[in-house]
Amino acid sequence: MTHGALPSRPGYPCPMSARRSRPRTGPPTGSVPADSGTASFDAVPGDPHAYVLTLNDVPASPYHAADPRVLGFEYLRWIAHLVSVAYADHRTLRAVHIGGAACALPRHIEAMRPGSRQTVVEIDAALAAWVRDHLDLPRSPALAIRTADGAQEIHRFRPGTIDLMVRDAFAFDTTPSALTTADWFDAACAALAPHGVYVSNVADGQDRRALRTEVDALRSRFAHVVALVEPTQFRRRRRGNIVVAAAHRALDADRLARALRKDGASVRTGEGLLSHLGPSGGRR
Repeated sequence: MTHGALPSRPGYPCPMSARRSRPRTGPPTGSVPADSGTASFDAVPGDPHAYVLTLNDVPASPYHAADPRVLGFEYLRWIAHLVSVAYADHRTLRAVHIGGAACALPRHIEAMRPGSRQTVVEIDAALAAWVRDHLDLPRSPALAIRTADGAQEIHRFRPGTIDLMVRDAFAFDTTPSALTTADWFDAACAALAPHGVYVSNVADGQDRRALRTEVDALRSRFAHVVALVEPTQFRRRRRGNIVVAAAHRALDADRLARALRKDGASVRTGEGLLSHLGPSGGRR
């Protein structure tokens, strides 16, 4: 399950894939079956094609029925910019998403990079079935949805084969502890290709404990770690989404910063990131 805020949306001028599983008609709204609590799928005022999936009273995923390139949550747009910069050659991607909800990011990637092969791992079987039945998703194998626990399923991916790993799973508004263990990070690192990029959506509080845990774990396994954040979140020490990315290769922080500027976000690396983590924030 994913979660985020609900800001405005931009468009993306790039061809979309025609390989869809359902026609682009308005999906049913209202209560949605979910094994993990309560869920609803509701229209967003101001755009007849925009919806949001809410899980346990937390906005979990946007959905745009007319254009999968449109991402209604700002943190998802940050990830989209990151992917664009990290894979500037526009190659197709082998991507794994831990946490699916309405599959907004997988739909976006398929629209921007037709021919990509993606797997979504979603622990909530009832929710996954509803999403596959009612939303306009790419067909398998372009997009496969596995109902499984991400902490266990991560071990099933062949080592060194994944271009993009996105962890965007939540229990209410907290990342499940099983997705923050040494075993999780070791397995995710092993699954990535040498050029691969690991991305996590961290819902961080004022104490920065979740962010500190994430950054420390990634810096012990990857040569390069960056955080994408709305600048006032650090200055005012408020709760919010922070996107953390890690890779064995350098990510173009300057180019990424320029791309993020249009969404009001910035990049933190090195000491500029560690200075926000407190005294136990990492080794290097």
